[in-house]
Amino acid sequence: MFENTPAVLSFSVDDVREAQDFYEQKLGLRTSLESGDEDYAVLWLHLAGDSNVLVYPKQDHIPASFTLLNFVVDDIDHVVDQLTSRGVRFLRYDQFGADDQGIVRGQDRDMAWFSDPAGNNHSVARPKTPSLLDHASSHS
Repeated sequence: MFENTPAVLSFSVDDVREAQDFYEQKLGLRTSLESGDEDYAVLWLHLAGDSNVLVYPKQDHIPASFTLLNFVVDDIDHVVDQLTSRGVRFLRYDQFGADDQGIVRGQDRDMAWFSDPAGNNHSVARPKTPSLLDHASSHS
C-alpha cells in the first residue's frame, strides 16, 4: 500500500529554537524553521541523501528512550573528538563498556551515544561489517 509513498521521520522537543541551535552549531546540520503561526514553529533537519527530519514542539515532551538518529561516519574517533570540543557530552551505559572517549567498540560496529537538549538520544556509528547502517546509507 505505501511502497511508493514518501514518509517523514519526526520527533518532538520541548524547545524548537534551542534544538535548532544544537543541530546547527553542535552537529553542523543545515536546518530551517517553518512557522504555522507565531507560537508554533517546526524545525526541519536537512540530512545527507536528501533526507529531511521534522522536529516539532511538544509542551509535555518526553525524551525518546531509544536512539532516534544514527549518524554513520568513517572516522568515529575524529567525529567524537570534534563533537566533544563543541560541548556535546557522550552517554555511558552500564551494560556497554565505553572507552575514555565514550565510544563502545564492538565486533560489528563502534558507537557513541549523545542527547540533544530535549533529552532525545542519537548516535555516531562506524560499521565494521555490512550492516543495517551500511544498507541505509547506500540507499539514500
